[in-house]
Amino acid sequence: MTSARLAPQPAAWVEPNAVAQVWRETFAIANVELRKLFRDPTELFTRAIQPVLWLVVFGQVFSRVRGIPTGNISYLAFMTPGILAQSVLFAAIFYGIAVIWERDLGIVHKLLVSPAKRISLVLGKAVSAGFRGVVQAVIIYLIAAALGIAIRWQPVHIFAVLAGVALGSAIFSTFSLIIACIVKSRERFMGIGQVLTMPLFFASNAIYPIAIMPGWLKVVALVNPLTYLVDALRGQMIVGGESVHGFASDFGIMILIFIVLSAVAARLYPTLLR
Repeated sequence: MTSARLAPQPAAWVEPNAVAQVWRETFAIANVELRKLFRDPTELFTRAIQPVLWLVVFGQVFSRVRGIPTGNISYLAFMTPGILAQSVLFAAIFYGIAVIWERDLGIVHKLLVSPAKRISLVLGKAVSAGFRGVVQAVIIYLIAAALGIAIRWQPVHIFAVLAGVALGSAIFSTFSLIIACIVKSRERFMGIGQVLTMPLFFASNAIYPIAIMPGWLKVVALVNPLTYLVDALRGQMIVGGESVHGFASDFGIMILIFIVLSAVAARLYPTLLR
């Protein structure tokens, strides 16, 4: 008995890799967000005014005060990474108001009915916020150089700072998105955003070390994501600056926070339409 020859079978359709698909969708969303920024870049320059005032006015005055222990570096150098982190925080924490505006214009509805995964929508906005943070970092570098602050100019340190800034921006923009999903109103969002920014800033190591804080404030600082961003930046950006927790620990904690916030934001994102 002769065996029948098997006819060639058509190649089975292979589903695209899920991770690659998420990344493609993420960068598509980020591209849309960045196009808005490139059309109107004035926001980036207006946000540069505040760190200039902090470094040129506040920093110059408090550098004459010897009551704050900063180790072997000047107070101006000590606070420079903190002002960079503050600039990142203030820019990213109000990112959610744009999402509320997009909901009112019907853009969010179009995104949610698209095939894109919810996590891609969240990550795309986080990537866009990260780019904005990197631009802020460049501005702070220029200001610090003009003020004669000793900066680590080695490429590995600059890359570490930019990576930390991008991650920090992603964390606070995602947190902002969660707030937007909960409050659903521009007026309420602005009030909550203003309430959160100053406590996050002052309950961190941005302008003074954790060692001089009272006990209860130390506990708050240790659960504040801004603390780990400042610590990472201080160790990588400033000559003689030290990271208390270590760059790897700071970065690991921030990545963990970002993963948790991204999962929550992806879960809440569709509630914007309710």
